[in-house]
Amino acid sequence: MKLNTNFNNIKESYLFAEVGNRASAYSKSNPDKNVLKLGIGDVTLPLAPAVVEALHSAVDDMAKQETFKGYGPYEGYDFLRESIRGYYKSFGVNLSLKEIFVSDGAKSDLGNILDIFSKDNAVLVPDPVYPVYVDTNLMAGRNVIYACANEGNGFLPMPEKGVKADVIYICSPNNPTGAAYTKAQLKEWVDYANSNGAVILYDAAYECFITEEGLARSIFQIDGAKTCAIEFCSFSKTAGFTGTRCGYTVVPEELKADGLNANKMWLRRQATKFNGVPYIVQKGAAAVFTERGQREIQQNLAYYRQNAKLIADCMQRLGIWYTGGKNSPYIWLKCPDGLGSWQFFDLLLNGAQVVGTPGAGFGVNGEGFFRLTAFGSREVTQQAVERIENLLRK
Repeated sequence: MKLNTNFNNIKESYLFAEVGNRASAYSKSNPDKNVLKLGIGDVTLPLAPAVVEALHSAVDDMAKQETFKGYGPYEGYDFLRESIRGYYKSFGVNLSLKEIFVSDGAKSDLGNILDIFSKDNAVLVPDPVYPVYVDTNLMAGRNVIYACANEGNGFLPMPEKGVKADVIYICSPNNPTGAAYTKAQLKEWVDYANSNGAVILYDAAYECFITEEGLARSIFQIDGAKTCAIEFCSFSKTAGFTGTRCGYTVVPEELKADGLNANKMWLRRQATKFNGVPYIVQKGAAAVFTERGQREIQQNLAYYRQNAKLIADCMQRLGIWYTGGKNSPYIWLKCPDGLGSWQFFDLLLNGAQVVGTPGAGFGVNGEGFFRLTAFGSREVTQQAVERIENLLRK
């Protein structure tokens, strides 16, 4: 037996596990302290009533012979895929049903999609970056190249002529930085990918937070994207499905290379390794796109947007540089007084009992920066902002 030695190339501890361990150790040593967590991007509001009713109805379906469901289609039930197609059409993107694949979340698909690509592909990811992009490729032994995202370019790196990559990861609005590409900027990436025969793996998990004109809800709003991009999205942040698990991936029929069709390859991969998302969950997800569901979902999103504004306004009052907070549930701030990311983590934890995420955990360029999330409750967010401001104004 030989184990995959490429696992030696990744960090032994996953970033968010380390954050959780340190916060737990502090709480154990300081049981009288109330620790407020604005670290991991997990939602706190319950599922929308329309979704819950659909879930209950689907459970009832499973209790009756005439409506019982066993194995479902590998690519998802048509009723959900049709709803997703209608959602894309609402912002000008036309998809065929064959291009939409339902999954148990964007995180899974972002790693699993690598099955259809050669291990010889060079992979370009921004730094700082969501760890899954890097770790899944290092596990497979691929060469990872980094695009420099920094304060100077607003953490939105653009294509460089001297850099050749085969697989390109883009997340917009970005996790962890909250920065979002304009349509014009994404057009440059699409042109770069098409001219280099590359593919863009586009993580659109936070598209629902976009409110400003000129920003893309989907990479497929950009001309030429269907020949060079695959898009991943999730109900986790859109509708609070972090514990329910459902997402979807769009693989255009036009995406081809070496005489092979990526759409057909992904269907074959899913049919081999995946048995689909439960019928009950898919019924709940479909309710998200109903008129009532959208109304209730938007209320939840507005709640998180207000949390983000509270944190962003605090940074402005303190004179701290940041990105995000608008079009994104994340605030990516520059650690004050030249502190390192983990130093600032310790300062907030010990001085204000607030937990965030050190930027260094997202890459070399994340050192000296810090991520706060707007997914906490309103009460926790307000208390955390007050504590941070009191601490840093001293």
